[in-house]
Amino acid sequence: MLEVKTIGLFFITAIAEILGCYLPYLWLKEDRSVWLLVPAVFFLAVFAWLLSLHPTAAGRVYAAYGGVYIFVAILWLWAVDGIRPTLWDLVGVSVALLGMAIIMFAPRSV
Repeated sequence: MLEVKTIGLFFITAIAEILGCYLPYLWLKEDRSVWLLVPAVFFLAVFAWLLSLHPTAAGRVYAAYGGVYIFVAILWLWAVDGIRPTLWDLVGVSVALLGMAIIMFAPRSV
């Protein structure tokens, strides 16, 4: 059960981070409203808070989170940007998720 909660928390964290970065991107690159910076700041604060909720050492959480972030970013590429992931994108995501699983769920004494 802890594994499902951890992975779910990683997904929510990744979405908050991507929104916190995507909204300023829209303002800077797509000439959208500067007001997008307000929710961007909120989402980045939520992102930082969510990372603090994990039950293990911060360095380990950040390292493992990177794998889930890569997966969510590729989903974002497909769902939001409308670009279908390539085979190499999927291979890279698989490697990243395997790394995340090893980092987070390997047995350890401490």
